[in-house]
Amino acid sequence: MDQAVCCYRHQSRETGVRCSRCERPICPQCMIPASVGFHCPECVTEGRQPVTRPRTIAGGTLAANPRLVTMVLIGINVVVFLLVQAYGNPLVNDLGLVPKAFDPYAGHTVGVAQGQWYRLLTAVFLHQQIAHIGLNMLSLWWIGPSVEVALGRVRYLALYLLSGLGGSALSFLLAPVNEVGLGASGAIFGLLGAMFVLMRRLRLDVRPVIILIGLNLVFTFTIPDIDWRAHVGGLITGTALTYAMAHAPRERRALVQWGACAVALAVIIGIVAVGTIRLGS
Repeated sequence: MDQAVCCYRHQSRETGVRCSRCERPICPQCMIPASVGFHCPECVTEGRQPVTRPRTIAGGTLAANPRLVTMVLIGINVVVFLLVQAYGNPLVNDLGLVPKAFDPYAGHTVGVAQGQWYRLLTAVFLHQQIAHIGLNMLSLWWIGPSVEVALGRVRYLALYLLSGLGGSALSFLLAPVNEVGLGASGAIFGLLGAMFVLMRRLRLDVRPVIILIGLNLVFTFTIPDIDWRAHVGGLITGTALTYAMAHAPRERRALVQWGACAVALAVIIGIVAVGTIRLGS
């Protein structure tokens, strides 16, 4: 004679039904209809648990396409470059990083010191020569995805933009008053600094990236017509921000990371304010 089977939760209730997932016997009170048969309460609870998505070293969400933001940034740079080729110097004069100068096309004085702060950002996406944009976009394509996948899309974009702004701010403060600055080099130097910090955080061999940064700095200070101020400003900003992002304690990660971004932006605004006062005096 077969032994009676009782519900695993209610030992006094005999049953002939089992959970179609875990095979535990369940009584009518514990039966939860499923697409196939019945499930027990525990299996239903486990099925409702949220799935934890894998995170990057900085706490960002891993994306299916680790190059998406990099590709969008390259696309914006290319579109602006084509517009420059179509409209020429007037567009460069409107978007380039000019501390303070008389614009013959506009017929009046223009520049960041005149309240045109947008130039600090638009100059980061501005290129005139094919060689200039070609080298910068190749560098962005080689370096960007590694940093993007390590930080996550939002943090990577914040790092790129703030590095570019950091380079623009230092250039505005120290460059000749009527010199036009442009190019993504400051933001790319920020990514180089980020790669150094991330490789150290992951305990990888940092000698290749140190050599790469060193060579780029040599070129920066030895080749004429290169704005070393934008390169150094971007490198400092990117290195500092990535250190905060990669080493933020898990329990206060968002606070530390976005707080660091806010501090970086405040410092940039302060530098620009000092430069504006200096040029206005």
